[in-house]
Amino acid sequence: MEKTKVYFTDFRANPHEGLPLKLKRMLKAAGIGNIDFDNKFVAIKMHFGELGNLGFLRPNYAKAVADLVKEFNGKPFLTDCNTLYPGKRKNALEHLECAWENGFSPLSAGCPVIIGDGLKGTDDISVPVIGGKHIKEAKIGHAIMDADVFISLSHFKGHEMTGFGGAIKNIGMGCASRAGKKDQHQNGKPVVLVEKCVGCKRCLRECANDALVFDEVARKMYIDVDKCVGCGRCIGACNFDAIEFKDWSAPKELNQRMVEYTKAVLDGRPHFHISLVVDVSPNCDCHSENDAPILPNIGMFASFDPLALDQACVDACLQATPLPNSQLHDNIHSHGFHDHGDHFVNSTPESEYKTCLEYGQEIGLGNREYELIVIK
Repeated sequence: MEKTKVYFTDFRANPHEGLPLKLKRMLKAAGIGNIDFDNKFVAIKMHFGELGNLGFLRPNYAKAVADLVKEFNGKPFLTDCNTLYPGKRKNALEHLECAWENGFSPLSAGCPVIIGDGLKGTDDISVPVIGGKHIKEAKIGHAIMDADVFISLSHFKGHEMTGFGGAIKNIGMGCASRAGKKDQHQNGKPVVLVEKCVGCKRCLRECANDALVFDEVARKMYIDVDKCVGCGRCIGACNFDAIEFKDWSAPKELNQRMVEYTKAVLDGRPHFHISLVVDVSPNCDCHSENDAPILPNIGMFASFDPLALDQACVDACLQATPLPNSQLHDNIHSHGFHDHGDHFVNSTPESEYKTCLEYGQEIGLGNREYELIVIK
């Protein structure tokens, strides 16, 4: 199989060209102009960041992409779908307010901002997954599937479950409606390790399904497995490592379902993908905070192939030197540290990402073999 082209440029800039202009130049070199944008609706899928998080991509990058689409006479809009968990992005009204507060508006982004699955996250469409072994029909935000052309603009960072969040996660999980997100999370369900639970109730605020039950006598939290959808937000909320998945294969299947959802979004229409390896926080931008970056800023990547793009970003990150005063640095220097030989796993040992890349190749999402073309 011929290697896929992935384009790269670093974050160096000069007085005559800022980073948004450099991004546009790289995208033109990568061939984005070969797509027929003329009078077409173009969905630019990105993450607006949870309120309180500052690690998400700045709207300046989104405007660069939107302006480029308009140069080709396209009709761009920024989009994301509502979340499964509580927060400031669980319905379209709060989601838009969160986006505006984080700097995303028609003025700053150069195009409208639309929530892809509607007011309550129920405006979706069933899309066949060709070759899927877990998902036969993916539930994707209606506005996203209505678009003629699809572009993903991803903040590449670590993730507490999937190891990293890049193009595939931005598309597969991000374009799913609330029902679609349940589809992807449904098999793995966590348990509370009661001996570690301190009864702080921090996790209770994260559950959207009334699946967490607090025993006032024992002062311990329990999980109602009949109500739990396995989203894992309670795990990220616990500061005492008192909640974990009992089925440790769950992240692997989550990765596969996410790949299948990504394939459903992309099949049958033109698509292009951009990832910025910047502010590489250890956790998802869905958190209402962002920890210090675990790796240095590396650069901007682009490709027609989301799998090759994610592989190139992973490879670049694995070659980078961990930053001090970070979760990764602390783990490496902790007592009894076991070196997994992988920055993402060393940062979050319970995470897993290789299944995502392997299954993406298997199902025909893209090609892991790539040629890196550097744009100065």
